[in-house]
Amino acid sequence: MTNDFETGTRKVIPAVLLYAFFDHQLLMIHRNMKANDFHEGKWNGLGGKLEAGESFTHAAVREFLEESGVVTQTDEWHWLGQLHFPNFKPSRSEDWWVNVFFVQLSEEQAALVKSEKSNSEGTLHWIPVDQILSLNLWDGDRYFLPYVLERKPFQGTFIYENGSCVRHEITAIQTR
Repeated sequence: MTNDFETGTRKVIPAVLLYAFFDHQLLMIHRNMKANDFHEGKWNGLGGKLEAGESFTHAAVREFLEESGVVTQTDEWHWLGQLHFPNFKPSRSEDWWVNVFFVQLSEEQAALVKSEKSNSEGTLHWIPVDQILSLNLWDGDRYFLPYVLERKPFQGTFIYENGSCVRHEITAIQTR
C-alpha cells in the first residue's frame, strides 16, 4: 500500500531555520518586503529550503550568506532541533521538515550585519533576547523559541489551520 508521499500527492520540503546570537541579541528578519508573502508581517529567524543534494549545514551557510551577507562555516553552526509542520502550506500539499541551527557570531561577523539591513524577503534587526517573544511571531514559534534562547535541543510538531497553530507537541532532547 502506498501513501500520499509515495504517490507524489504530498511533498516534504526540507528547510533550515537559523538563529544568530551576538551580545545578548538575536538576529531576526521582519518579513515585510515580498508581495503576497506567506510570512508577511511575521518576525522569524533566517533560513529557507534546501537545494538538491545539499546538506542541512551547507544550507545553513548558504542561506545565512544570502540573507545577511555574512560568511560562516559549517562548523560554526550548531544543530539545535527539528520541527515538523504537517500540511503547513495546504494549497501546495506541503509538509515542512525544518532543522534548527544556531551560531554565535564573532564581533567582526556581527558588525557586518547592520540593523535595518534589507534583503528580498524583509528587514534584518538585532533584537534583545528578552524581547523576542513580544514580536509578531508565528503561534508555534512561542513554544520552541524558549528552547532556542536557552540553546536546549528539542523536537516538535506543529499543526496549523488557517494560519493559527491548533495543536503542537514539543519535547526536549536529552544530550549526554
